[in-house]
Amino acid sequence: MTPATAQAVYKEIVSYIKFVNLPYSSWYVGIAADWEARLFTDHRVSRQGYLIARECRTDADARSVEEDLIKLGCDSRSGGRDNASVHVYAYVKSSQTKE
Repeated sequence: MTPATAQAVYKEIVSYIKFVNLPYSSWYVGIAADWEARLFTDHRVSRQGYLIARECRTDADARSVEEDLIKLGCDSRSGGRDNASVHVYAYVKSSQTKE
């Protein structure tokens, strides 16, 4: 994954959400250093589900994108974060996922 600006990551994720055509409230967003472990292990997201992950240049950019997606209506939880959390991810919540 190639790091991108916060603006580019935000636009890509919003475009994907619009493409899937589900309300923002159906989506969970977060940031992580290891997005695959976070999505597939911690959140139990299916690899066949609607999901997206993108890499920001900095952890501050990732937090900014996450905050902007929350303002749109996406769900999220506060948690421990560090300066390695440069990946922003989003997935459609389901009865199998864990927030």
